[in-house]
Amino acid sequence: MQEMQDVVIRAQRVVTDDGEAARCIGVRDGTITAIEPFDSPPDARRTVDLDDDVVLLPGLVDSHVHVNEPGRTEWEGFASATRAAAAGGVTTVLDMPLNSVPPTTDLDALELKRKSAQSQCFVDVGFWGGAIPGNLGDLRGLHGARVFGFKCFLVDSGVDEFPPLRPDELDAAMREAASLDALMIVHAEASDAIERAPDAHGRRYRDFLDSRPRTAENLAISNVIELARRTGCRAHILHLSSSDALPMIATARRDGVRLTAETCPHYLTFTAEEIPDGATQFKCCPPIREAANRERLWAGLADGVLDLVVSDHSPCPAELKRPDTGDFGAAWGGVASLQLGLPAVWTEARRRGFGLADVALWTARRPAETAGLLRKGRVATGFAADFCVFAPEETFVVDPESLHHRHPVTPYAGRTLTGRVRSTWLGGREIDLGADPRGRLLV
Repeated sequence: MQEMQDVVIRAQRVVTDDGEAARCIGVRDGTITAIEPFDSPPDARRTVDLDDDVVLLPGLVDSHVHVNEPGRTEWEGFASATRAAAAGGVTTVLDMPLNSVPPTTDLDALELKRKSAQSQCFVDVGFWGGAIPGNLGDLRGLHGARVFGFKCFLVDSGVDEFPPLRPDELDAAMREAASLDALMIVHAEASDAIERAPDAHGRRYRDFLDSRPRTAENLAISNVIELARRTGCRAHILHLSSSDALPMIATARRDGVRLTAETCPHYLTFTAEEIPDGATQFKCCPPIREAANRERLWAGLADGVLDLVVSDHSPCPAELKRPDTGDFGAAWGGVASLQLGLPAVWTEARRRGFGLADVALWTARRPAETAGLLRKGRVATGFAADFCVFAPEETFVVDPESLHHRHPVTPYAGRTLTGRVRSTWLGGREIDLGADPRGRLLV
């Protein structure tokens, strides 16, 4: 190394763009400045030699997190959510514009959100704006204030203050986003298809699944594709659960439509067949589907139709999950898993022959690229020195009480996962969850 580094990290296994190898990583002023062979003599103020049983990964980028502060901070909050993120190897979080009150749909709300987050964050945090009926004129100002794009719903969001867009409103919002070259991220379920489905009710998971049919996703995604084709808007499909939509996404891309898509760890882990009746901790929208559907989602990751895997962390107080009745119709829909995404994905990926380079691609590089985070998600020179030190062979049983998000409710409770995060580094320094937070707000 030609220049003095602040710190050099040496590891027998480092995941870079070139794959996995023994490397010596030099960091100066929070940036990766050198990647050298393992035996290169370090010229640094501090040298860290990692244990032989760990892999140095890029810090994960979770672009789909509901922090809920301000307004519903009793559900979650910046301190608890970012502490959980850091414990799970996540170094960058992008906060959704709902379920906070007010939602992030105008400049005043964005400013309030940023003030709420200030000095609370253990990792770097950015913000999505929201597109709702009546705020078309606010999108340009939000874009200028550096939100990472705009989220919209095509179906009831579950909270009154964030209503869905009608087809004509979606058209107008996507045209405005296209004029800004901004990203429109879409909760793609068609409201008319859900209205025709049976109501969600009772303890049977099958009944809940029938209330959110694949048809609802498929129709909504088809509509988003056609609008993206017509308007030139960059569009992103959130939390894809219906594998039926994969062929149309692949075809649209071949046709030049600017389209990306994500799925979530819970869709890649759980199956409808294994969810017990009354187990409302598994409720999310769109829902966890059947085992054959899960395997097709994994195939979608393998062939690149699905771009990324992020948590859709959407926690709530335990009582809102209605453990007293187990009623899927009455329970809040959302999976709390921010801290567990990496081991959950790795547990299932390794069974299917994928490597850690694949997992890093889905959970770090591609989320960063999709959101336009140009210095995140890779162990590469010039990138932020954000790292996850991961022990891929270590197993553990999920104890909800050991998790850092606000309420100890998760469908992963009692599940054995493989891979444990040993430490997380932000800007070249190991995150200390007992010290003052030093994450930045990304603007």
